[in-house]
Amino acid sequence: MRRGLRLIGLALREAPKPFTVGGLGAGLYAGMTVLSAVVLGWVTDEVIRPAFDAGEVDRGLLWLAVGALVGVGTLKATGVIGRRLGAYAAQYRLQSIYRRRVTRQYLKLPIEWHRRHSTGELLSNANADIESAFFIAAPLPMSFGASVMLIVTAVLLLVTDPFLAAIGFTVGPAIAAVNWYFARRMRLAAMDAQQKRADVSETAHESFDAAVVVKTLGREGAETRRFGAESEGLRDKMIEFGRLRAAFDPLMEALPNVAILAVLIVGAWRVGSGDLSAGDLVQFAYLFRLVALPMRVFGWLLGELPRAVVGHERVEKVLLAEGEMEYGTAIGSGDAGAATAFDAVAYQHPATVREDLLPGTTATDDADHTRGVQDVTFEVAPGRTIAVVGPTGSGKSTIAALLVRLFDPHLGEVDFDGADLRDLARSALSEHVAIVFQESFLFDDTVRGNITLGSDFGDDEVRWAARLAQADGFVESLPDGYDTQVGERGSTLSGGQKQRIALARALIRRPRLLVLDDATSSVDPAVETAILTNLSAAGLPSTVIVVAYRRSSIALADEVVFVREGTIAARGTHADLLRDVPAYAHLVTAYEDVHASGSEVSA
Repeated sequence: MRRGLRLIGLALREAPKPFTVGGLGAGLYAGMTVLSAVVLGWVTDEVIRPAFDAGEVDRGLLWLAVGALVGVGTLKATGVIGRRLGAYAAQYRLQSIYRRRVTRQYLKLPIEWHRRHSTGELLSNANADIESAFFIAAPLPMSFGASVMLIVTAVLLLVTDPFLAAIGFTVGPAIAAVNWYFARRMRLAAMDAQQKRADVSETAHESFDAAVVVKTLGREGAETRRFGAESEGLRDKMIEFGRLRAAFDPLMEALPNVAILAVLIVGAWRVGSGDLSAGDLVQFAYLFRLVALPMRVFGWLLGELPRAVVGHERVEKVLLAEGEMEYGTAIGSGDAGAATAFDAVAYQHPATVREDLLPGTTATDDADHTRGVQDVTFEVAPGRTIAVVGPTGSGKSTIAALLVRLFDPHLGEVDFDGADLRDLARSALSEHVAIVFQESFLFDDTVRGNITLGSDFGDDEVRWAARLAQADGFVESLPDGYDTQVGERGSTLSGGQKQRIALARALIRRPRLLVLDDATSSVDPAVETAILTNLSAAGLPSTVIVVAYRRSSIALADEVVFVREGTIAARGTHADLLRDVPAYAHLVTAYEDVHASGSEVSA
């Protein structure tokens, strides 16, 4: 209940204007509803009973009664309109506010944080949890009006007949006891249900992402069963929550009605004994029926509170998450390639950090304890092209990610133009540094839109970047050229085509530091060589760092950094390393050796 009241207070502070409109409407409705009971009692005593006694109707009083009832009804309708408009405006505004906050928080939090949370859970936080948290906004204005109605009605009941009022008020403690019992149980059920929603969302998202794998390996049946099991689990949790609501809601509905029956029985006896007039009993019964309405409203609100509290707690965990990257104010300098350097850099991925590798971290038993880099030191002069070469899992992609500050090193620093990369302003980082990954992501947009990403680049610049990335030829052959829609994640294009568009997206920004993390692995060697040759001949103001495997691509670099087990094992020209470092020679010639062996077997 305390958490629920804090959530209600938060909602009121976040959307004061719509709640004010809704509260005023609810107050007007409550006042007119109570007044209608007074009018009804007056009509009974002053119009209806005299008409029966005299056998005729006083037309003046009749029209007055009609006018009073119509006027009160009109004002009640106005109150209902204001209450509902304010309530739903508040609900949807709160959901919109918190969706934006959660999205901004997602953008601020580092990649490390995102890796620890499933996509389904993140989607659930931004959608289902927020909807659950602020569904209580709808009954809040009505609850305010119900509170006003309850107070005014209680006073009128006491004035009309304290004896009957005492009987009727016994419903309050009964409702409080029922709510206390069910609220505790429903909160636990709501927590389980909200978590299960996230699990179902994650399973669905994973199945959609793996559609090609599922289809090619004939796993449709297995995925159907897996999703079915998760869905049935959610069904069971929702049924469990529904059973609790099915017991709670009827009790909350029945208790006021039982009290009304008790009041009518006792009230009829008091009218028969002359202690109460018929008009007073009608007014009292109507008033107490009005009391039943606030009780039902409170029951609705209290029934939603457990789910709302759980939803808000899940959203709050995201909003309170720490680890946001802080940026400096440096804007970078110069128009040529950037000078880049690693100075005793160490970074261990969160799942594999070890106490003996990084001070203050927790040791693990993970056998793959070198996943990351340690004590990496090297410099890259402006305008140079460096190839980073090493076996799988040696730390090449970690070096590439550190260069563009996808995460910060645990020890040491990465320098850009002689300053720590962490001192660079956020806008300067995106302006001067670009990376192209092996897995190229394209938006469901046109080719042009995927290259410009909304920035103001002209057609000539778009075509220049595409030609440099060896993409212009196949783009021109598409049905609508650069205006062709590529589908979700570029589904209408091949892997090599997607890589070239992603490369054009980076090149059009003319970065001073360009990092290619195996960014041409899906194109054939001839195209890859043409791309790298174009980059060398284009006169770009870029320092280029290439994570490469193919010997032809490595040979185009000015220098090679050979990485093994997270450290720099050797550095020099391709020819020098090929001659002096056996492990390097074995790695870069492995493809040729296997190919030659295959040819001999065939012969």
